[in-house]
Amino acid sequence: MTEEEKTAPSSDHQGQDVAARILARLGTALESTATADTHSDAGELEREERARLKRVVGLSTELEDISEVEYRQIRLEKVVLVGLWSQGTAEAAEVSLRELAALAETAGSEVLDGIIQRRQTPDPATYLGKGKAKELAEIVKATGADTVIVDSDLAPSQRRGLEDVVKVKVVDRTALILDIFAQHAKSREGKAQVELAQLEYLLPRLRGWGESMSRQAGGRVAGGAGIGSRGPGETKIELDRRRIRNRMAKLRKEIELMEPARATMRANRKRGAVPSVAIAGYTNAGKSSLLNQLTDAQVMVQNALFATLDPTVRKCVTPQGREYTLTDTVGFVRNLPHELVEAFRSSLEEVGLADLILHVVDAAHPDPEGQIQAVRTVFADIEGASEIPEIIVLNKADLAEPEALARLRSQFKNSCVVSAHTGQGIDRLQEMISEQLPRPAVALDVVIPYSRGDLLSRVHETGEPELIEHLPEGTRIKGLVDEHLAQQLRQAAEASV
Repeated sequence: MTEEEKTAPSSDHQGQDVAARILARLGTALESTATADTHSDAGELEREERARLKRVVGLSTELEDISEVEYRQIRLEKVVLVGLWSQGTAEAAEVSLRELAALAETAGSEVLDGIIQRRQTPDPATYLGKGKAKELAEIVKATGADTVIVDSDLAPSQRRGLEDVVKVKVVDRTALILDIFAQHAKSREGKAQVELAQLEYLLPRLRGWGESMSRQAGGRVAGGAGIGSRGPGETKIELDRRRIRNRMAKLRKEIELMEPARATMRANRKRGAVPSVAIAGYTNAGKSSLLNQLTDAQVMVQNALFATLDPTVRKCVTPQGREYTLTDTVGFVRNLPHELVEAFRSSLEEVGLADLILHVVDAAHPDPEGQIQAVRTVFADIEGASEIPEIIVLNKADLAEPEALARLRSQFKNSCVVSAHTGQGIDRLQEMISEQLPRPAVALDVVIPYSRGDLLSRVHETGEPELIEHLPEGTRIKGLVDEHLAQQLRQAAEASV
């Protein structure tokens, strides 16, 4: 018997064990904090608002409810999960499916069961093999589930084929993540980005139910009028596709018009020589908690995946008194949908334009190295992000095993062990940030008049003063500053002569 046959979940008993582990969420981003006291006053009102928007029990999503098009807002209630083990170990396949369970729960679903099939490649017709698809249909019927979630991206034909077998709505991983983003987006730009991503996902998957979508309308009928029906014209599905494309073009223009405001704010920070630090990492690694620890920002913290979507920028100060900005960004996940990376590119620019990245890692997770690799894969898609200095922040030290922390510290030399929950290691992290922020490059020795105390204050905030001496004619400043401030200091010194 081969090693794969020994580890494959083949028997009913093994299948029940897999389902039990999936339902327990073992090995997910949520497991490490599931039993910890993560309550915080920060963001309490927003958490209450999200709780009021939970899915309503009893809301049906069966196929017969669909009258015209396949895609509509996903209304998940009771779900069964499906995974394919095509490479790697059985444990890795289970961890991926458990993460899918955590995503489904974040979307407001109740996970009833889960199955994994050992298969080299997905079936082109139904994703799962014919026998496994029938087994899935029996599980759906027995549990009363109304939705099947597949831990992969499905081709439109695979989705239709699997729906024909299981007789309930089938949702893939990308659609699930898009639905979570749609629930959590708050800002005007965030909502526009999510809608654009949803439409990009929808367009190639749009199809009709019955003959209504294939009816043709000529002349002004296609535009909604009641006369001019001669000629072939557009089918209803073609009309819907055109409307979706028009809406996508409008959203892209809206997002483009929002860019100057962000660019202006970034330019102001650069002009003031304020370094920028971006907090990035896997979803639910503790990025928002870390932001609150470093800045007392009071942003919402929730033990859920993708709790933060809209970037939050706060001012922070090093122990030496130097100012910098700290940006909390959207979390990443394995196989982050391409539609989201494209739609959220403007927000992800905060990472690519930062001077330093705090890469937050859940050290209590069973596979932190896999999370780091997933995040760095997204970094590779963000222009300039891979070249930016990076501090690996090993968070949740109060929950992690000492052996795991030692292993991670040996693998990643530029790392810092912290607990954003208890405050452990935060002082050391602040020192590392101070050491690795970009240093001013212009050496200066000038005397400025006492009336320009504003410039002296900026030297303390953004520069590295070596000598501050008060003379009868003014204040002598010797040290390192940025080019823009150096020019202002020289002009002030010349004006006082």
